[in-house]
Amino acid sequence: MNTIFLDACRGLPVERAPVWLMRQAGRYLPEYMKVREKCGFLQLCKTPELAAEVTIQPVDILGVDAAILFSDILIPVEAMGMKLDFSPAPVFEAPVRTLRGVESLRIPSLEEDMPFLPLLIRLLRRELEGRVPLIGFGGAPFTLACYMVEGKGSRDFATVKKMMYCAPEVFSALMEKLTAMLIAYLGGQIKAGAQAVQIFDTWGGILSPADYERYALPYTSRVIEGLAGKGVPLIHFVKNAGAMLDSVRKAGGDVIGLDWHTALGRARDLLGPDVAVQGNLDPAALFGPRPHIEAEVKRILGENRGRPGHIFNLGHGILPDTPPDNARFMVECVHRLTKT
Repeated sequence: MNTIFLDACRGLPVERAPVWLMRQAGRYLPEYMKVREKCGFLQLCKTPELAAEVTIQPVDILGVDAAILFSDILIPVEAMGMKLDFSPAPVFEAPVRTLRGVESLRIPSLEEDMPFLPLLIRLLRRELEGRVPLIGFGGAPFTLACYMVEGKGSRDFATVKKMMYCAPEVFSALMEKLTAMLIAYLGGQIKAGAQAVQIFDTWGGILSPADYERYALPYTSRVIEGLAGKGVPLIHFVKNAGAMLDSVRKAGGDVIGLDWHTALGRARDLLGPDVAVQGNLDPAALFGPRPHIEAEVKRILGENRGRPGHIFNLGHGILPDTPPDNARFMVECVHRLTKT
């Protein structure tokens, strides 16, 4: 099996830099859209055979060094008892904004309440045997809380911040429940066969460094601690966290994901040699001509300066209109330019 991704996560020397793309299974691929014509997004997530097909597509089409489970960070929140819809963005019918609402949420069982996920993981491990490792994932407690309290995406997240400041007992109760849920949920993915896990804190960067330390870091840290000793690398990605990488590092993780607002070389100097990094090409760079894409790949590789423990990736998810040939070329560039 191609193990360079797992080796790089552990900071080991590798024959070339591993590369995969956040949201690598998705709308930019015509092959994905053909599958998507058969069903809605949530149904696709909950149909193991179809979800396995789209998970494997980027491995075949792009030549990436890892597959990531096709799912959504809000799947376990739905299983906690919140009605979820995608239209096309996620929307919760009844946001959680009271202590009673938090108390009504339950901590679901992966095997009993989301049986399609362990089935999918086991199916993928069989299909990917001898090829590339499988990454599982979940949202960080704060990011999940943002969706649950706001009811959908937001420009300013004022409602969840009001809860943080004005109803701290409600906010902390919600975060406690989400922390317990995520330890069980991600632990279940690992038990089913996920060979690495990524925690997505998409909205962690909306907080000031001080608020991140107070309202997000303790809970993410407990999730990471709860997964320690399970034998798989853990990737911790906080979007827009360039001003507080020291705090993100404090929260934990074997690998720290970087968005494109952070210079990779500077981040490596700050984080130190004991943690691997992942990133950090601007997803929009893949709209450029091939010379531009190759130049950007060279720049990021140059910032890393050949240090072990670098997984090449985008700084966030691949954009829907990205030409698949450009994504394939980027992967080829990383492999060609780092081959030893």
